[in-house]
Amino acid sequence: MKKWFGGLITVTLASALLAGCGSSASTSGNAEEGGSAQGGKQKLVISTWGFSEDFFKSEVYAPFEKEHNVEIVVDSGNNAERLNKIRQGSSDVDVVFLSDYYAQQGIQEGLFDKIDRSKIPNIDKIYDIAKAPLGEEYGPAYTVGRLGIAYNPSMVSGDVTSWADLWGPKFANNLTLPNITSTTGPMAVDMASKVAGNKEFNEDAAFAKLAEASPNIVKFYGQTSEFVNMFSQEEIAGGPIMEMYFKDLKAAVPDAKFVAPSEGAYAVMNTVNIVKGSDQKELSEEFINWILSKEVQEASAKAKVDSPVNTEVVLSGADTEGITYGADVVEKLVKLDMSFVNENIKAWTDRWNREVAQ
Repeated sequence: MKKWFGGLITVTLASALLAGCGSSASTSGNAEEGGSAQGGKQKLVISTWGFSEDFFKSEVYAPFEKEHNVEIVVDSGNNAERLNKIRQGSSDVDVVFLSDYYAQQGIQEGLFDKIDRSKIPNIDKIYDIAKAPLGEEYGPAYTVGRLGIAYNPSMVSGDVTSWADLWGPKFANNLTLPNITSTTGPMAVDMASKVAGNKEFNEDAAFAKLAEASPNIVKFYGQTSEFVNMFSQEEIAGGPIMEMYFKDLKAAVPDAKFVAPSEGAYAVMNTVNIVKGSDQKELSEEFINWILSKEVQEASAKAKVDSPVNTEVVLSGADTEGITYGADVVEKLVKLDMSFVNENIKAWTDRWNREVAQ
């Protein structure tokens, strides 16, 4: 059986976090077609999520616009809808931010241009895991987070230390798992294979184990907000969630805990790529270089918007809270092979609907 994750990722430096949610499309200004904005400025169209818009506008976009005499236009939304726009050719996007799961689809469909790494020198300053998550020819990850377990200790007997705990009596009738169609859904399939005792991915064992957990599932969540709401109302004791959202759980349940399971938490990576056909490739590469700079990464981390992959950023104390940070954390992350995931996701979704989500 083919192994579909990279195992434990060994790097010598610290890492970071960001994961994306959707929002309605918006722009930072009025722009004309053809790479030019009003006033004779160049135009750079960026496709990204809709969160922390004020921060990005003032701390990321504005300085770049001033230095390069460019107007940045933002097209916001969730991963799927923004990737579909590019597929359909219904947008003039130059730079696209996507989770690695969706970025791999774009690469396989030939939607992204190859980057010139010599024009993005800050790539040499980021953690190894972030440099080429989907291959040397494509964009880096500008953030790396982790999927672990969050739980309410008042609703669980004893400590939670392993993915296997999700299948035990600790989470009887009060568990949630990500739906297969969510960004972290394939990770649930892999963790089920591990809990079933397999060192390499075993599809049959994974789905049998997921079916075994199904009676304890209150709901398979598709959006993090669903997890937060169920957790706040004590409808669930917990389940797998991305660390960046733990602050929301902690606000609702102050005693909540987040743990990286002993088998290893999963790496959640967001990437940045250049859309094929862009007439602003060089400017796009300069923007990617800016996103990876110490200045941007440090500001994002301290604002709790993003976490640094630039190794020159050093954080301490409260600045490290709520983000995935530190070599001791990154070295234990498990990375899925997104090419393998995308080859099999349709079959897994069909099987999930038949055998698990009943």
